[in-house]
Amino acid sequence: MIDIKTKIRSFIIENFLFGDDNGLKDDTSFLEEGIIDSTGVLELVTFLEEEFEIEVDDEELIPENLDSINNVTAYLEGKI
Repeated sequence: MIDIKTKIRSFIIENFLFGDDNGLKDDTSFLEEGIIDSTGVLELVTFLEEEFEIEVDDEELIPENLDSINNVTAYLEGKI
């Protein structure tokens, strides 16, 4: 089974970086680097809810949870 971090990385690369990881690191800020915008955050949330069968609450829509591969992984590990 593919681990959480690998699934998140693959989603970001395919949907926001057009298949080119372009030096994407696990701690790269999606917002600061312009990888995703507010609409992209919603796409990411939809992916997480469908892929991992969770519900992301409004108060959880913060950079500490969703702004890097590491942050999303830690957030998911707490939710699952």
